[in-house]
Amino acid sequence: MANRFLVAPAPHVHGHLSTQRLMGDVIIALLPALIVSVRVFGWNVLAITAVSVASCVLLEFLVQKFLVKGPLTVNNLSAVLTGLLLAFNLPANIPLWIVVIGAVVAICVAKMPFGGLGKNLFNPALAARVFLLIAYPVQMTSFPTPTIEGFADAYSGATPLGAAKAGLVAFGEVDTVGMFTGAMGGSFGEISTLALLLGFAYLLMRRVITWHIPVSILGTMAAFAAIYAVATQGFGSVAWQMPLFHLLAGGAILGAVYMATDYVTSPMTRKGMLIYGVGIGAITMLIRLWGAYPEGMSFAILIMNSVVPLINKYVKPKRFGAR
Repeated sequence: MANRFLVAPAPHVHGHLSTQRLMGDVIIALLPALIVSVRVFGWNVLAITAVSVASCVLLEFLVQKFLVKGPLTVNNLSAVLTGLLLAFNLPANIPLWIVVIGAVVAICVAKMPFGGLGKNLFNPALAARVFLLIAYPVQMTSFPTPTIEGFADAYSGATPLGAAKAGLVAFGEVDTVGMFTGAMGGSFGEISTLALLLGFAYLLMRRVITWHIPVSILGTMAAFAAIYAVATQGFGSVAWQMPLFHLLAGGAILGAVYMATDYVTSPMTRKGMLIYGVGIGAITMLIRLWGAYPEGMSFAILIMNSVVPLINKYVKPKRFGAR
């Protein structure tokens, strides 16, 4: 008698949504931020993005063709999205050869050795970004000055987080309106909160993601920053600007909406998502306020990626038919 029970990795429930459609929706959601980045930093943004995407797609194809020798999956757009997200986490003046190295780490170290899409423990783009930050700290932290008229001298090329961390600018002196629209230094995909939030709205409308992870991350960061500000500054105006500063600066929105919500490396249940998001928000603020790096979002997401198996083990949905 044939075995009626099959043992196989997830997913076990199939629906009308395809991987290609989900990845395509996220790519569409990122396009407004890409357009703003080109407007602010110039055409070099497109060169970096093209090299990153092409490298990730080619490397995944070669690994599957000659090493894994399984069915080719480059047409599901996951490698395209990995390349796009990797590019978004890089400065607009990064040498292209470093971009290629980042693609090698993302695909050949963080993704394919685990079995490819659906089996990787860590977000590939973030793993590559952290590797590049450690291996090439000068190139990864040398940000060009925004070039939109009126923004040319903003932060003298430093990121708002870096300037605040070094004591070069007080929280009350930061142009939050400019940060919201794209007038700040940093990785080119994270500079425009407005464009990223437009993409967030699109993903919610298309039901690609839910609100649980982004809101829990950003809410935890805001609460943490408010408590810290009141404890150190009192109830002045600077203290109440600090939560807004931390939400707009750095990779808060990019990480919370587009990186932490990765299906493969985030929890399955809504309660687990809230725990996961609170952990990312808290770790991010701990690094930003007391760590060696001005930004902590990438490290926080990778740390919580490693905790996801435990969250899925102990935070389970109610069994069908259970009371």
